[in-house]
Amino acid sequence: PFHQDASNATCVFWQPGAGAGSTGSWSREGCKTTHREGTIICHCDHLTYFAVLLLPAGTLNPAQLASLTHISTIGCSLSAAATLCTLLLCYFSRQRLRDNTTRIHMHLLAALLVLNCCFLLAEGLCRVTAALLHTGLLCTLAWMAAEAFHLLLVKVYNIYIQHYLLKLCLFAWGLPILAVVAVFVFKRDTYGYHTISTSEGYRNVTMCWLTSPSAHYTTLCYAGLILLFNTLVLGRVVMILQRIRQQKGQARKDWATVLGLTCLLGTTWGLAFFSFGIFLVPQLYLFTILNSLQG
Repeated sequence: PFHQDASNATCVFWQPGAGAGSTGSWSREGCKTTHREGTIICHCDHLTYFAVLLLPAGTLNPAQLASLTHISTIGCSLSAAATLCTLLLCYFSRQRLRDNTTRIHMHLLAALLVLNCCFLLAEGLCRVTAALLHTGLLCTLAWMAAEAFHLLLVKVYNIYIQHYLLKLCLFAWGLPILAVVAVFVFKRDTYGYHTISTSEGYRNVTMCWLTSPSAHYTTLCYAGLILLFNTLVLGRVVMILQRIRQQKGQARKDWATVLGLTCLLGTTWGLAFFSFGIFLVPQLYLFTILNSLQG
């Protein structure tokens, strides 16, 4: 028996040579966990080294993780195909690219294509893959901010900026790439194998992503600021739409516009900030479905 009970505790034993590289792994085969009056009781049918694994609250079970992985793969594949087709169509219809709005859309689609492809092809050279995935995410978020900036300053207030698209490219492509390259050169161990904890701690999975908590929280703050700006812009546009609406049948068209802008500005990425408590699993499914299909 072990005291200091926890509902997410599991009895396991160490099985030598069962894991990758013959180092061994935890297994709960032949062990049963019982929770009784603040005590964990392990019933095992063999004599081995065993322990109780205490896992962080809010971890997913392997079935949920597998289903989220399948949804992500399908959604990102559809997004990658759609963005690639759209980019090719616009490339072969060159007269459409004279408009800055369309050009900005194409840059956002290109960033989404990079992000989706890096996610789908995350095999081998883990640090390089993680850096590319991070670059794709930062660039995608930056181009969402560029969409909001363009919508507000150019479409709403009709302000002209010299060398406008070049400056947006320097912001949305240049700064994220420069930041990732600097981190990769001077602190390469920021990228590597990131462990995703499950409710069965001995069956945790890994992916190539950020391994540094400071880099993770910096990226989260960066995303939060962009999503806050985009949400404020979206709110401003909704106010303008309500103000200029005159005819009776306009409401449906307005809501269609708002839904389109919600996807374009990536405000659904804000669901990432609600991954706690009872919201964890529903939020993860909603976040995965909406954002993997963004393209």
